[in-house]
Amino acid sequence: MPGSARNPKVDEFIRKAKQWREEYAALREIVLGCDLAEDFKWMHPCYTVDGRNVVLIHGFKEYCALLFPKGVLLSDIRGVLVQQTENVQAARQIRFRSLQEIVAIEPVVEAYVREAIEVERAGLEVPLKDTSEYLIPDELQGMFEKDPAFKAAFEALTPGRQRGYILYFSAPKQAKTRQARIEKCQGPIFAGRGLNDPA
Repeated sequence: MPGSARNPKVDEFIRKAKQWREEYAALREIVLGCDLAEDFKWMHPCYTVDGRNVVLIHGFKEYCALLFPKGVLLSDIRGVLVQQTENVQAARQIRFRSLQEIVAIEPVVEAYVREAIEVERAGLEVPLKDTSEYLIPDELQGMFEKDPAFKAAFEALTPGRQRGYILYFSAPKQAKTRQARIEKCQGPIFAGRGLNDPA
């Protein structure tokens, strides 16, 4: 079955990828085969139906993944969905560490994408819980709103790493110092490292 139209920004994203290039290309073919519209949002390939986000392709140091924004609503009969951190309420990932892993479960991946399409077409919403376990400093919240990719990288950290950064960012009394700490830590956060992890 021919796939949907290709977005040149996704071509460029795959061409420039230093890691996971073959895996991104394979995941793209599977998703396009499900007749989704290909877009590029938050610096990543994003696939939509009727203008609503169904699945994104993204990668980290240890794995690449399909991210389902409403993954918690999928039946997950194969038990392949991963919750990035305990604080992520709705989104779920299917993670891959090689092209072979993708090829081995291609029909399963396609079935999950098709179920995610049905979730969107049915207009289902995730009932979100109130997460007030720790107070996010205003400066960090501001960075999240300005840079969704930074927010995604932060949320991909383990709960302990997130907590460490939040405590570190919250400690100074002056907003200027809090902001400087956040900006200084952007690189390690994008790299998936905790506050005290070696570079």
